[in-house]
Amino acid sequence: MFADLFAYFYQFADVFAFLVLSAAGLAVIFGMMGIINMAHGEFIMCGAYATTFAYHAGLPLPLAQACGVVAAGLIGIVLEATLIRPLYSRPLDSLLVTWGLGLIATQGTLIVLGSSMAGIGTPGGGFRLGGYGFSIYRMILFAAALCVLAFIYLLFKRTRFGIYARATMQNANMAQALGVRRNRIYALTFGIGAALAGLCGALYAPTMTLIPTMGATFIVEAFVTVVVGGANVLLGTAPAAVALAVTRTTLNGLYGQVFGQIGLLLAVVLIIRVLPEGFSGWLAKRAS
Repeated sequence: MFADLFAYFYQFADVFAFLVLSAAGLAVIFGMMGIINMAHGEFIMCGAYATTFAYHAGLPLPLAQACGVVAAGLIGIVLEATLIRPLYSRPLDSLLVTWGLGLIATQGTLIVLGSSMAGIGTPGGGFRLGGYGFSIYRMILFAAALCVLAFIYLLFKRTRFGIYARATMQNANMAQALGVRRNRIYALTFGIGAALAGLCGALYAPTMTLIPTMGATFIVEAFVTVVVGGANVLLGTAPAAVALAVTRTTLNGLYGQVFGQIGLLLAVVLIIRVLPEGFSGWLAKRAS
C-alpha cells in the first residue's frame, strides 16, 4: 500500500516538476512583462546544449548546468535590448519576432551542430520500493521545481529589484519618474525569464536526447500552465501546476499517457471556462 502511494506521489512529483520548470521562465516574461515569448522552447534548448557542451569540456554536471543557465540569461538580455524592447506596445509584433527568433535558433542549430548531439546520461542512480523502481534524479528535479517557485517569490516580493520590477510593469512612466531605470529592469527581468528557461533545459539535459527541436517537448505544457495560472506569476504558477499534475498523473495511472495528455488539455479548457482569470485571479478575489 505504501509503495503504491509513493509511486503515485513520484509520478505526481515528476509531472509537477516538468510543468513548473518548463513554465517558470515563460510565466515571468509573460506574466510580468506581457510578452508572448514564442522562442521559449529555444531558450530551453540553449540551456540544454550549453550544459552538454560544458559537461563534455570537463566541468562537473552542476557547474555545466550553471553555464547553461548563464548562457540563456545573457542571450535573453541581449535580445531584449536589441529586438524586444521596441515592441512592448506591439504585442502581435513581439509574438511574430520571437517566433521568428525561435525558427532561426532551431534551424541554425541544425545546420551548425547537426540533427543530434551526444548526451550526458541520467546521474544519481535509483532505488526500489515494493515492486517499483524510482530514479533519484527525478526527485532532484522535484526539489529544483520547489526551489524555483521559492526563488521567484522571494525575488519579486522580498527584494528591492522585485519592488522596482513590479512598479515598472504596473506603470513604467511613473516608475521612471521616481528614479527607476526602466530599461535596466526590462532587460534583467527578460534575462531572468530566459535564464529560468535555460535552467529547465540544463536540468533535463541528462534525461533527454538533444535535438534542435527539443524545445517543442516543453512548449505546450509551459503555455497551458501559464494560462491556467493567470496573469500573476507569483500566485498562479504553483496551483496551476498542482491541478494539472494531479489530473495528468491520475489519468496516466488509469488509462495511459495518451489519455493523460488529452485529459490535461481538457482540464485546461474547463479551468479557463470556470476561472477565466486563472488561479491567480481567483485567489486575488478571495483575498480581497
